[in-house]
Order: sequence, then structure tokens, then C-alpha cells
Amino acid sequence: MSSGSGISCRFGVILALCCLLIFPLSTCWSEEVPGQPAEVAGEQELPDEEILDEEFLEDDPFAEDEPQIEVSDPLEKLNRGIFWVNDKLYTYLFKPIARAYRFVPEPARESVDNFLFNIRMPIRLVNSLLQARFETAGIVVQRFAINTTVGVLGLFDPARNRFEMQRINEDLGQTFGVWGLGPGWYIVLPVFGPSNVRDGIGIFLDNLYLNPWSYIADGDYYWYVLFIELQTKLSLDKDTYESIKEEQLDPYLFIRDAFMQRREALIAK
Repeated sequence: MSSGSGISCRFGVILALCCLLIFPLSTCWSEEVPGQPAEVAGEQELPDEEILDEEFLEDDPFAEDEPQIEVSDPLEKLNRGIFWVNDKLYTYLFKPIARAYRFVPEPARESVDNFLFNIRMPIRLVNSLLQARFETAGIVVQRFAINTTVGVLGLFDPARNRFEMQRINEDLGQTFGVWGLGPGWYIVLPVFGPSNVRDGIGIFLDNLYLNPWSYIADGDYYWYVLFIELQTKLSLDKDTYESIKEEQLDPYLFIRDAFMQRREALIAK
């Protein structure tokens, strides 16, 4: 099988799995999701930090002076169903594995995260250029050059630690937003979590065409990389999601509004 066919098959499988999970749930969650308080089913919570990815917490785009954005969520019942499934996967599968992974010393896990982040440089570079953010593109290139050489193939991050060049995240969803495309409906993706129509399309295209792992890791190795990347991030996360579940009356609304506000803040920066 050619590499192009292999890539198409991989993402075809992703879409098929999403459909298999989404369409049955569209009828199963016509009522309230178990554990969801009835009195908050239609209320809005103030936005705050997102979950899992600690980079989400580096800045505070949800300060009180930030304007409240209107979220289009016509698929809320369906989204809550997928949110419930993701919660169970996180609680009983992904997080226990991540906690076991924490037996590996944290500096080693940080090196894995650095390496995986460094490899994805083309996504950040191309989208910086498409947004005409040339200064940002220059920083992306400098970080890659420094970390690939001095940082030993990206295992370390001297660009940040020595030269104070912070990580930059640019993706096609942000590019579409800069071009004036609205987010569309809010959606919750199986496993991947909060997104919207614009960003979901962006994630698909970024990974299909700009993610080097689509060309480097063939067959089952591609899925191994995705799994290691997910578990590494979860192992480094300070149980943010658990805190949200404990502190928020409706975690779904909290995460939804936080995600949408953060994405708009990234586009407007």
C-alpha cells in the first residue's frame, strides 16, 4: 500500500470511528446524561481554563474584562453524550495509564513531550505564514533550529530555557479564523474532546498534510505515536480535569465556554 493510501486509510478510520460513536448517541441522549443536574441543563457558566493540556493554562484569556462570546451549540444533547463517553474513557482508561506512566521520571517525560512538539513544527510554520505572522514564523524556525541542534533532536528546550522563546501554537483552525471564518457549531469529538466545525476541519487537514508523523510513521506506528503523545500530556497534567469536575456545577458548560473563548483569544492576539 502506498504512503498516500495509508494516510487516507488512517484518517478514514478516524472519521468512521467518530461516526460510529456519534450517530448511535444522537438517540441515546435525548434525555439528560446520567449525573447531569437537571437545574443547570440550560444555564451558562463563566469561562475558565480548559482541560488536559497544560499549555492551555499559560495565559489567562478568560479574565473578567474579556467579552462573553456567544456559543452556538444546537447539538448540545449529542455533545453531552459524547462528553459523557469521553469522561468514562478518561477516568477508567487514559488517566490510570497516565498515572502509571508517572513512574517514569518527570524530566524524561518532559523530553518526550519536547521531542513530539518539535516534530510538529511544519504545522506551526505553515499556519504562521498563512496568517501573515512573519515574526511568529521566524520564532518557530529559530526554536526548531536551536532545539534540534543544541536541544539534541528536540529532547530538550534550550530555546525556551536559555533564550526565552516560548512555545507557539498555530493551527489551521486559527488560520481560518484569521481569514474571517466563524467557528460554526460547537462539537465534542470522541476522544479528542472540545472543538467546533472550523477547528475540527483544521485538525483533520493539519494532520493529513502538515503533520510529519503522517509520513514518517506508517501503519500501526502512527497510532502508537498518537497514543504516546496523549499519555505523555496526561501524565504531565496536574489533574486539571479532576479539579474542574470537583469545583464546577456543570463541567460541560464550563469546558465548552472556556474552549471557545480561548480559541477566539488565540485568533485575535
